[in-house]
Amino acid sequence: MPAATPTPVQPNPLGGESYRLTLPNTANAPKLARDFLTSLLRVSRHPGLVDDARLCVTELVTNAHCHTRTPLIRVHVAVNRKRVTVAVTDDGGPVGTAFGTALRPTPEQEQEHGRGLVLVESLALAWGTGSGGDRHPGRTVVWFTLGRPEVTA
Repeated sequence: MPAATPTPVQPNPLGGESYRLTLPNTANAPKLARDFLTSLLRVSRHPGLVDDARLCVTELVTNAHCHTRTPLIRVHVAVNRKRVTVAVTDDGGPVGTAFGTALRPTPEQEQEHGRGLVLVESLALAWGTGSGGDRHPGRTVVWFTLGRPEVTA
């Protein structure tokens, strides 16, 4: 069962509010993450970010579901007045048969797959990857930030 907590898991460096959703690694995980993020953005006065956020979180959660053996997928959302940052975390290593046949996709498979992070990069102000470090070895984090770019003088 998905669990949402409105209390910060860790201090939010951007200020604002921090939320977390923990999902079982099932085919329903992307939809649940989309709906969770949509609700948060609508009540936090960021309705203009909903479409891009839905696309990006769907991509990251789908990747965790399809390409890892993680039992749980975690979605952490930090929202402030100007921006939203979403991090998707998984605990599992890669599935040995990513893309259905092998770890390296064939050229034909690349035509149908692998465009998701390019989409995230094109929509986000910033995005990146990280690990769980010494505390959570094997954990992978992929994140993106949406919002208004900083104005420089």
